[in-house]
Amino acid sequence: MTARRVVRAVVFVALFVYALISLYPFLWMISGAFKGRSEILEGGFLPRAFTLDTLTQTWGRLHFFDYFLNSLKVTGLTVLGVLVVYSLASYAFAVLDFPGRRILFWFFVALLFVPGITMLLPVVILEKQLGVLGTHIGLVLPFVNGTAPLTVLLLTNAYGSIPRELREAARSDGASEVRIFWSVYLPLARPAHVTVAVLTAVPTWNEYVLTRVSISDPSRYTLPLGLESLISSEVPRYNEVMAASLIIVIPVIVLFLFLQRYFVNGLVGAIKG
Repeated sequence: MTARRVVRAVVFVALFVYALISLYPFLWMISGAFKGRSEILEGGFLPRAFTLDTLTQTWGRLHFFDYFLNSLKVTGLTVLGVLVVYSLASYAFAVLDFPGRRILFWFFVALLFVPGITMLLPVVILEKQLGVLGTHIGLVLPFVNGTAPLTVLLLTNAYGSIPRELREAARSDGASEVRIFWSVYLPLARPAHVTVAVLTAVPTWNEYVLTRVSISDPSRYTLPLGLESLISSEVPRYNEVMAASLIIVIPVIVLFLFLQRYFVNGLVGAIKG
């Protein structure tokens, strides 16, 4: 056996062990979601008595269906707002010429280095003054605003990689700027839009801090707040906590599995652009 094969074998074993260690909590969560309350306290990896009761009770009796709809609403509106607002802004930065374009673009990019937690108190105060504190719109607005730097950077690079000759050809055919944006740039930059949608949806779906500070009405809870209410109860039912965690994780996994090809292509294309 050559030295190269030995090195490859060692690397493979190390990565395999690392993957098992990383996946173990996730696999334990899946197993716990199908256990009864008493069995999960006894330990053991695989459920002895496989049951769906924990999932059905968590979904229905514990209102996680309502929390799921709230999370879906907030995430959907956030993704829609991000794509509409920042695709237009990025098109202007990448294609149009106007005074201060580069300065304004790099100002957006510089906001990447501002810790989001430093804006928490100003956001809460502003939302209270606007009368949207404690509402889902009060979550959507800062979520949309918080994605501005990375989204503008990715989409501007994606639009900038599209040959300008296509725009000039469309202009010579009498197409308006809106028509060019809609019929030329949006279709060609579809992978970048999918990338932005995924990068926006996942942190919005999982967001806890701003949601915890803003939302006090249980009927408006999102999934992370619903999970917290289970954990912080006087007698936490750990099988229900595992079931709730599984409910939160599954949509993210499904989203990535369906969109991974576009996501990777869009990310690579945006960076190269």
